[in-house]
Amino acid sequence: MENKLKIQIWSDIMCPFCYIGKRRIEEALSLFEHKDTVEIEWKSFQLDASFIPSPEDNVVEHLAEKYQKGTDWAQTMLDNMTQNAKTAGLDFHFEKAVLANSHHAHRLLHLAKKHHLANELEELLFKAYLTDGKDLNNLNTLIELGIEVGLEAETVAQVLQSTDYSNEVKQDIQEANAIGVRGVPFFVFDNKYAISGAQPASVFLETLEKVWQEGQFDSKVTLLNTTTDNSCDINGCH
Repeated sequence: MENKLKIQIWSDIMCPFCYIGKRRIEEALSLFEHKDTVEIEWKSFQLDASFIPSPEDNVVEHLAEKYQKGTDWAQTMLDNMTQNAKTAGLDFHFEKAVLANSHHAHRLLHLAKKHHLANELEELLFKAYLTDGKDLNNLNTLIELGIEVGLEAETVAQVLQSTDYSNEVKQDIQEANAIGVRGVPFFVFDNKYAISGAQPASVFLETLEKVWQEGQFDSKVTLLNTTTDNSCDINGCH
């Protein structure tokens, strides 16, 4: 067999469970004997591609309005999410979050992927939105994050001020739809097995070992876990 195990991860940087899922797959990889041969490819997914951000947006009020429930309910949901994140070593601050349309961030991720820096940028984007309260609608913020991971400022600015990589973002989303992705994070292991949601590290480790031991890779994806828990879709996070 080819001595390489590829994991494709569909995610949206606006999805808190995607950041938690990133930590859990990292934990699994730290325990995986063949971790040095694993390749991760980040794929774009947008929970709400039509979202138009406004300076007046408030996360609690946005959720309450979206689900037609009270602000107390929305705050409780965010508090529970924050506690869930702590189990993965993450510190969420939804009170500082600036709601954004993630399209430009995904375009920047495709540029980073070209330079083998997608994983580093994915980390910074999650942290910027979910922990630091940075405005990812602001192109200058994205330029700063691109520079921080090692991309050239001029190249980043040129991409963000154009429509470059828009097609790549759309293609990732179309591919997700084609294989039945309904929520993120969504993990595909060597185009053979898939796991939906931010599952425990033990689930990821078991799958890594299973794929490695089988050693025969098939183009058909078999979904190992169909739960909608611990993931986000166009209707929200579960």
